[in-house]
Amino acid sequence: MEALVWETAEELDMKLAQRVRNIRRRRKISQEELSRMSGVSYGSVKRFEATGKISLLSLTKLAMALDMADELRELFTQVPYRNIQEVIDERRRNTTSFI
Repeated sequence: MEALVWETAEELDMKLAQRVRNIRRRRKISQEELSRMSGVSYGSVKRFEATGKISLLSLTKLAMALDMADELRELFTQVPYRNIQEVIDERRRNTTSFI
């Protein structure tokens, strides 16, 4: 069974960009300051906040500069199983990998 998609990838990216912008503003950091702190170009910071487009490496640098790296480290660590077959398959992989 396939899950329903309620938003596009572009919409999800924009929501992420809005969250980063809100954190930056809450901490009273300008885009220029964030650029200097992170090593990400000012143009990339500005484009990310406007369009949601950014490289993964640049997003990681922004997260580190905003002291949000733990949130990236936790990404995809608590993924729920979609069905019982995934549980069975994972247990088989884990038990055969030690042999």
